[in-house]
Amino acid sequence: MRKTWTATSCAIALAVSSGLNAQVVPEHQSTNDWYTDAQANIAAKLAVNNNFKAKNVILFVGDGMGVSTLTAARILNGQMQGNPGEEGYLSFESFPHTALVKTYNVDAQTPDSAGTMTAMMSGIKTDVGVIGVNENIERGDCSTVEGNEVVTALELAEIKGLSTGIISTARITHATPAATYAKSADRNWEDVSDMPEAAVTAGCVDIASQLVNFESIVESRYSGVDVDGIDVLMGGGRRHFLPKDAAFNSADAVSDIEGDRTDARDLTAEWQSQYPTGSYVVDQTGFDSFDPETGNKLFALFNESHMQYEADRANDIAGEPSLSEMTAKAIQKLDNNEKGFFLMVESGRIDHAHHAGSAYGALTETIEFAKAVEMANSLTNDEETLIIVTADHGHVFTIAGYPKRGNPILGKVVNVGATEPATASDGMPYTTLGYTNGLGFRDLGTETDADATYGYDITAGRQDLTNVDTTTAGFHQETLIPLSSETHSGEDISLHAQGPGAQLAQGVIEQSVVFHLINQSLDLIKQ
Repeated sequence: MRKTWTATSCAIALAVSSGLNAQVVPEHQSTNDWYTDAQANIAAKLAVNNNFKAKNVILFVGDGMGVSTLTAARILNGQMQGNPGEEGYLSFESFPHTALVKTYNVDAQTPDSAGTMTAMMSGIKTDVGVIGVNENIERGDCSTVEGNEVVTALELAEIKGLSTGIISTARITHATPAATYAKSADRNWEDVSDMPEAAVTAGCVDIASQLVNFESIVESRYSGVDVDGIDVLMGGGRRHFLPKDAAFNSADAVSDIEGDRTDARDLTAEWQSQYPTGSYVVDQTGFDSFDPETGNKLFALFNESHMQYEADRANDIAGEPSLSEMTAKAIQKLDNNEKGFFLMVESGRIDHAHHAGSAYGALTETIEFAKAVEMANSLTNDEETLIIVTADHGHVFTIAGYPKRGNPILGKVVNVGATEPATASDGMPYTTLGYTNGLGFRDLGTETDADATYGYDITAGRQDLTNVDTTTAGFHQETLIPLSSETHSGEDISLHAQGPGAQLAQGVIEQSVVFHLINQSLDLIKQ
């Protein structure tokens, strides 16, 4: 469309070009908080003068942390501090560089974490459900793995002599952390008991075993390299490392028999024999006792399965550190290497809370994730450390209705100018947050374990929320489509970056570009 210049617009353009802004912009506009805040924002961006090469890279992955999750978590975080909420920022939302990321897998419009994290770690997209391999393999077919493996950023960092670390609040063998180190025809092959006999007979190795034997596997796969193994491993998932024998139960075992392995191997003992000066820990006490300045390697498995939700962490039998605490200790350990380090930090339970239909659970996980990023930022130098914060995919999680500013984000919709909750055409109130599909409505009061929902039948459709406190930890939002678990979504997610090379995070990018951002900054591949 051709632009039409009016007399007023011409006058403003002339005034601006002549440096007469103060005479054109009214004082009530130029002194407005929104105006001055935006000016400061632009000034801060203009002051950024990044180098391109980094000593360290930290990749933060909020599993399932879509844009609607960020927005709602930002508001909840502000409201927890007594503010309206909308005006705030999560720590990484203030980073100077941002991009949108396309998340689809090669064979799927809506992706899973195995394919998306493999893209971020290797620079190529692949199929749903496979880890560390390209699209040419067939999921579940062991024979198709050989020759289709990809090298990952973590492996390349090891080969370069950098220190390396993996942190996850999920099982350390789960899809996202596994994609940093494993090659598997199926993301579910977390231990040998999860594998079909044909795959075991054919020589495929379970994911837990690949982790414990990472050093020898890398050295055998890539000719002429000498690595010293991953320095920091922290997460959940002990069951995949222990024999199916009660004699190997940990002190805080939930099941009668904690271990799942049917090959009688104790991989924690195997790890300890490889690294006799390393520390294997299972609880808060062990974590606290590890000195990152003097300790060697750290292998921490804090739970039989996934770690506790942040909201539920105080209820853990043996105690678990927060994501922030794990991030701090990992950085304090890894930065002892003068060559630098690569660290991947995943908040895996954002995803799990969404699958359970718990906005409270997902948002509180996201807030803790933002605190972990803030911790990393405080412990590193912006001139030498690239921090990338992103997600692997989103969820079918919505922010809807017309609630007034400052309305409790977990509450019922109260329209602008109103004092009582709005009602839909069916005469019942409704919440701002909701899910398109899943298990549906729960009113579990103060229950902080989002997974408690799986003990009940599906309750899809509208419910009368008139006398329900929707802001409690145990409230699960209504859903439209009944499913046994809420699903991922296919829209783009955001990426936020700070530090050397962060200026290349711009525009709309394929998820595989994340690897190349890391590689560009660390020079992992010699051209």
